[in-house]
Amino acid sequence: MRFKSQIKNVNLFAKFCASLASLGQIAWCRLNDDDVQFTIIPDKGSQVWSVLKPETVFETYVLQSASPKNTINLEVPIQALSRALKSAHGSTSAQIRLTKKDNVPMLSLTIVINSLSSGNSLVAAPSMKRAGGAPGEFDFNDDMLDATFVEGGPRERETIITQDIPVKVLSMEVVERIHQPRTQEPDVNICLPPLAQIKTISDRFTKLAVATTKGSSSANPRLELSANMHGSLKISVRTDALNITSRWIGLVNPELDPAHFPDGSQGVRDHPSTRMKELGGPDGENEAGWSKVRIDAKDWSRVLSVGRVSAKVIACFINEGGLVLYVYLPNDENGSEDESCLTYYISSFSV
Repeated sequence: MRFKSQIKNVNLFAKFCASLASLGQIAWCRLNDDDVQFTIIPDKGSQVWSVLKPETVFETYVLQSASPKNTINLEVPIQALSRALKSAHGSTSAQIRLTKKDNVPMLSLTIVINSLSSGNSLVAAPSMKRAGGAPGEFDFNDDMLDATFVEGGPRERETIITQDIPVKVLSMEVVERIHQPRTQEPDVNICLPPLAQIKTISDRFTKLAVATTKGSSSANPRLELSANMHGSLKISVRTDALNITSRWIGLVNPELDPAHFPDGSQGVRDHPSTRMKELGGPDGENEAGWSKVRIDAKDWSRVLSVGRVSAKVIACFINEGGLVLYVYLPNDENGSEDESCLTYYISSFSV
């Protein structure tokens, strides 16, 4: 079993792992010839299933195992990996590999940092003698060299740091029982505004909700998110003393691709989102045209941390059922048609 890779985009990989670490302590990592998968399934809160193309973060990708497609399954303490990657910020190069120390499997992260050091340098200065006493004539004698300290400029210094993260190697039988959640077809698909903007407003609403329910035995504050097929999104919070809403308009509702349906265009016409669009209108006054979910405010704030790695997020609303977020990462600076994707599954509470 072998895994070794040069990390191409340390900053992106570090932010990606940090966003996962905010949701749970342990991640299931599946490596194979086609992709790299990280999955977080906490006891409570949102699940995330991510599929990365190796070229998104890795420059070289060496993988070998006896399983089909050279598959390797690992249980990774994602918070420890996140901390290790933070130390690689500004590094010249970073390499990650699967190794074993004292019979314990390890993900070994080796980073190289080049820095400039200052100080005096010891250099050899030749001794000069007059040749035969003639004015202005000097004889450079190789046998007579004087070592002299001279003021030197900054010099480049290389530092190599290795950090080991203990992991568990999982058998194929163990991971076969892990399946992605099955959901209904969404009622609304909408491209979200910048997640940092949503997080600022959501966190502010949460603080107000907490402040107005102090001493209450109720659970954590819950936010109501709703959207329609006419480019509108709302975030609301309601308590006995508070009822506030923030609304976005002019957002994009992605078009459905008939190629993704067995019956083509008819599948698009029969899709719940098409019917939802017919129910609503541009003014958004018809409540029947809105799809709503109620989510845990603190869990939602942790999910929104993924905004640090992506600007393209599509939210799929399943009315009163849940929210699915598709977070897309381009494979390169130019943007690739074949994008890596993180999928978040967020459950909705009943009224």
